[in-house]
Amino acid sequence: MNKFIYKLADFMQGRYGIDELYKFLFIIFWIIAIISIVIRNPIIYLLEILICVYMMFRVFSRNIYKRQNENAKFLKIKNKVIEKIKLRKKKWAYRKTHIYRKCPNCKAEIRLPKKKGKHVCTCPRCKKDFDVIV
Repeated sequence: MNKFIYKLADFMQGRYGIDELYKFLFIIFWIIAIISIVIRNPIIYLLEILICVYMMFRVFSRNIYKRQNENAKFLKIKNKVIEKIKLRKKKWAYRKTHIYRKCPNCKAEIRLPKKKGKHVCTCPRCKKDFDVIV
């Protein structure tokens, strides 16, 4: 058994391995696999195989620089989605006491106390003033 582990470690030397994109694809693969069990469709089955082949290609690839760039792009998209979800949760949690407005200049989302009437707000990011009507 020890000999097999050394051979496997020697084979994986210089290869990319597992990262966040692989983990995401692995979850998607299993979701599609479960769907393909329920819905017997050749297109779904083909998609499942393509995802599996792409996962294996990424793990065994020796072009580490390209795989790192792919993972970085994935993480950038993932972080944007997570930030939007967090913002939605905050908006829901503070819906009775605060309002959220976008700065017309830099498009930053700003949380403001809920006050009736017209107010002037200064954006903390770009320092520009804009009117807020509640």
